[in-house]
Amino acid sequence: MAAKTDKAKKTDEISDGLRRYLYLTAATTGACILIVEILGARMLSPFLGTSHFVWTAQISVTLVSLAVGYYFGGWMVDKAADLKRIYACIMGAAVYLALTLGMTEAVALSCLRFKLSVGSILASMFLFFVPLTLLAAVGPFFIRVLTLDLSKVGGQVGRLSAVSTFGSVFGAVLIGYVLIPLMPNSVTMWVTSLVLLVLGGSYFAIWGLKAGKVKAAGVSVVALLIGGLAARADLTMDSKDFDELDRRNSNFGDLRVWKAKDSGYLYYLNDRLTQNIYDPATEQSTTLFTYMLHGLSKVYVPQNEKTLCIGLGVGIVPMDLVDEGVEVDVVEINPEVVDVGKQYFGLEPDRMNIVIDDGRHFVNESNEQYDCVILDAFLGDASPSHLMSKEAFQGIAKVMSNEAVLVINSFGNFEPGQDFFTSSLDQTLQSVFSSVRIHHSGNGNVFFVASKRETLEFVRQPDMSNIHPQVQGVVQRAYEGTTVTNPESGIVLTDDFNPTEFRDAENREAIRKGLVSYLR
Repeated sequence: MAAKTDKAKKTDEISDGLRRYLYLTAATTGACILIVEILGARMLSPFLGTSHFVWTAQISVTLVSLAVGYYFGGWMVDKAADLKRIYACIMGAAVYLALTLGMTEAVALSCLRFKLSVGSILASMFLFFVPLTLLAAVGPFFIRVLTLDLSKVGGQVGRLSAVSTFGSVFGAVLIGYVLIPLMPNSVTMWVTSLVLLVLGGSYFAIWGLKAGKVKAAGVSVVALLIGGLAARADLTMDSKDFDELDRRNSNFGDLRVWKAKDSGYLYYLNDRLTQNIYDPATEQSTTLFTYMLHGLSKVYVPQNEKTLCIGLGVGIVPMDLVDEGVEVDVVEINPEVVDVGKQYFGLEPDRMNIVIDDGRHFVNESNEQYDCVILDAFLGDASPSHLMSKEAFQGIAKVMSNEAVLVINSFGNFEPGQDFFTSSLDQTLQSVFSSVRIHHSGNGNVFFVASKRETLEFVRQPDMSNIHPQVQGVVQRAYEGTTVTNPESGIVLTDDFNPTEFRDAENREAIRKGLVSYLR
């Protein structure tokens, strides 16, 4: 009899309006969990990269948070089925997420001291475990509150799970297709915090506000303001050395253009990693790789009438080739880069054929024949693995004429125990091409040249007359610095087995630390 009375009392307490609001809350928190999971990895990528270590860490922390949150929510609702408690948790998650905007850089840089596999886990745990756990507690809490008849508990669990899952799907689509391309990551996280704060605050305002809760609301608003200030600081770089000329988010990183106050040089950055440096006064790059990619395509190619560039960069190498009368096709996966190159780095898109596509997909679909293929595709500190396999090079070889060469820009190491990637890339190229040569200057950039020809020799000497004075010496060393790899240090990389992110992790960590600290 007492149980029936309790059920009736609970039924009276939950109005239709409140019930609908609980379902709205379940959907919204489900969406926010997926947004935080994906956005968290994006926020860490400028410091920790986009390797499988970072995504494994973020996914693992999310799953652990869900498990702990489910347990915590069930324990909490068994203690007291008071909705004020769960909405306080939602507002707590909002506060924590707002505060992460001011903590992400410091936390990520601190975690760079560890191995990437460990540092990624630690950074994700510190920044996102607490808010994700608090949001995950919503599900079991609402199941208990909304279940009025034990004979219908299965239906209630199914409905809430479905609503939350559909919310997660909506959040994943929203962050992937709308928010990341259109808004800076910091703004998206701040808006997510605001949505959660409004969600919790609306409940207290309509159904559960008491005088004692006003202070908590005030603390939440202050935290949100602090997060907003952190987001604003992230948007407007303040530096005694640089002016920020442009910043835009994209599906493939946070793109920025900085101008050095002393030299006037323009720095192009992707996720805060320097990708190119340009001298507007001479309209020249001051980076080694631009001269080597362009130069190697000349010294090894008898007659270059048509070139394919996989990766636009900011367009300096393609423009140099076009100026020499070469017909150039460019395949670039990030459309935002084209506009950046046009505005700041002298790119003239109308003078070449630019296709927005994945490089490998383009090659597989192409029926063209090229005299040279230049592969300069990077995700921060390394080339995408799917472009560095035997099958990928077989596809590239298909579009190369018999006298053509493939020129690759990469980061590499030749020290024993650290030469897995360079040795593997060499062996992989040799499994497809008849001849391979390797150039480097000792600064980290390694240039591979591969061809179907039996031997690779200079058909003309390098032209050093139009190289920026700042890099003439290192360019000369790179032309002269040919080397070979230890075949026992590597393997032939395939689509099925390409462990470079794991085996080359130490080198990539060192490169990323150097690039991140370069402008600090």
